[in-house]
Amino acid sequence: MRVVLQRVSEAAVAVDGQTVGRIGPGLLLLVGAEADDGEADIGWLVQKLCKLRVFGDEQGVMNCSLLDVGGEVLAVSQFTLFASVKKGNRPSWSRAAPGPVSQPLFDRFVAAMSQALGKPVPTGVFGADMQVSLINDGPVTLMLDSRAPE
Repeated sequence: MRVVLQRVSEAAVAVDGQTVGRIGPGLLLLVGAEADDGEADIGWLVQKLCKLRVFGDEQGVMNCSLLDVGGEVLAVSQFTLFASVKKGNRPSWSRAAPGPVSQPLFDRFVAAMSQALGKPVPTGVFGADMQVSLINDGPVTLMLDSRAPE
């Protein structure tokens, strides 16, 4: 699984002009899955995301985690994270898990994040055309890949 995280002051996702998810300070997570991703990938990502020190302490140093600051999470499914642009000019999505595989993985990821944080994790609408808005705080943007934990 891959996650692009953005530290935000606020973020929202809308479908057909209606806001379906909104958060204040925390992390916007764009989440993609491959067909062979599973519980180990979800577990690693959830633990890493909850404990990753990307929030400022009293001196403004990135020394606090999502759990430390009580931040919120907005999760949006994003199959395009597995795009391949190796050949030609049109991206290939062959590495991305198909909907019947990726939706349950995404749902389990969201449930695990919610449990780890002790609060609901709003989402977009799986498979919908979504409009995501955010105020990137910092900006801080990182990419995590459960298959390449650097």
